[in-house]
Amino acid sequence: MVVAEHELAAKAGLQILARGGNAIDAAAAASLAVGLTNPSSCGIGGGGFMLIYLARTGELYALDYRERAAAAASPRLYIRDGQPIDQLTRSGPMAVAVPGEIAGLEAALERFGTMKFSEVAAPAITLGRDGFPCGSHLAEEIARTQAALARDPELSKVFLHRDGTALKAGETIVEADLARTLEELDNRPVDNFYHGRVAREIAGFLKARGGLISIADLAAYRPVWRTALHHSYRDYDVYSMPPPSSGGAMLLEALAALSPGNIAGLGLDSPAYLARLIEILRQGFVDRAFFGDPDFVDVPIGLLLSPRHIGELRDRAFGRRIAPPTPIAHDHGTSHLCVVDAQGNVVSLTTTINTAFGAKLMVPKLGVILNNEMDDFGLAPELANVYGLLGAEPNAIAPAKRPVSSMMPTIVLKKHKPILALGGSGGPTIISGTLQVALAILDSHLGPERAVSLPRIHEQASPDTVVVEASMPKATIAALTKMGYRVRIVPALGAVQAIEISPQLLRGASDPRKGGAAVGY
Repeated sequence: MVVAEHELAAKAGLQILARGGNAIDAAAAASLAVGLTNPSSCGIGGGGFMLIYLARTGELYALDYRERAAAAASPRLYIRDGQPIDQLTRSGPMAVAVPGEIAGLEAALERFGTMKFSEVAAPAITLGRDGFPCGSHLAEEIARTQAALARDPELSKVFLHRDGTALKAGETIVEADLARTLEELDNRPVDNFYHGRVAREIAGFLKARGGLISIADLAAYRPVWRTALHHSYRDYDVYSMPPPSSGGAMLLEALAALSPGNIAGLGLDSPAYLARLIEILRQGFVDRAFFGDPDFVDVPIGLLLSPRHIGELRDRAFGRRIAPPTPIAHDHGTSHLCVVDAQGNVVSLTTTINTAFGAKLMVPKLGVILNNEMDDFGLAPELANVYGLLGAEPNAIAPAKRPVSSMMPTIVLKKHKPILALGGSGGPTIISGTLQVALAILDSHLGPERAVSLPRIHEQASPDTVVVEASMPKATIAALTKMGYRVRIVPALGAVQAIEISPQLLRGASDPRKGGAAVGY
């Protein structure tokens, strides 16, 4: 089974499984395909995290191919007249960090795959060359960012009509340049992307526009194999992504804090149930200030997941006084997918270019949309990024450093066998969304389709506002308001993908908030 945020991407992964590929091969194919079909969310101009369960060993492996800052990157470059200019990290050439997607996929294929890169890239190449119908989610993103797309000749050529109007759902999108780039990568993708013509085109394009990434930065990029984080939750063993992910540790921290009490007994999505989640999430986001690239800073994971800290977190969370509200940003970027193969291998993968259409730049001749991951660094202690998250010293900009991410591909085991793969997209709402879906499946025993469809809440400490989906019952919203929470209602909060695994059956669900599909055989 493959679950992805676009049906054609899920089918690309399934096509690889049908040809005899394993979960790693299929995940690479689906990731490349979703980069074409949901190009506002992800692509080879970005990066991601991958969590792999290998059936023959029973081991889990975490692969970090997060983007890195250029060697010339420095906080002072984003300051004008003594003031930090956040727009420089959000769009344009200085917002771009060194992409890691191709290096990460190749590393996974070389270590655990059974197919060559050209084989897993074939479905994506076909989609780009022959075209595909624009999905409803992509159409919404094109319409929302139409003005920014119009400022870039390459983006406007692909996603806008000649008169400048936005492509609509159902209209055909052709990404011929990107298809040719993927074809050119052949079976030496790292050499051809980071050292060959592609590298020269990316570096030259950015240099001409005042960007920081050089050919040397691209040549120096390396993905990193890390040790997956692990913590028990009731009868389950939960594995997730380590730093520079903040989401993995925050999920484990939240589950540990909730573990002693049977919160499912309060009633799923009851006001009392949601209040406990709100307080735990708030305190978890306070702890997010400790996170940074572990190659640069010491992230105190042992302390954060220690019984003493979990107990203190629980005490603070449930004895807290309500604070005043402030605005919150909304995110549409990033994409998650899950794969399970016939041998029992499992992949949970999250890929991103950060916010919608990344830096709003497409490299001519390549069709590569560049990320805006520099906004995921903390530019200044009191300056919030696009998601409303405040900067902290461990996540300050530094040369070759990876920014903190909320992405958190997760795999849950019971009695040493995988029973659930999940993860999400949507900036910091990845954390709250994945937590709520996990609890609905593990505690309330809902199927994944029902679990991902339930209305969700989000709380991230700063701003201290409880964001609630409009589909939440009005009586529940009124009860939260009566409790003293400052509530903001939004149409949707992120998207979560999941596969529930048993020896006899795979049940998958793609979040209806963003479309996509679960396909299998």
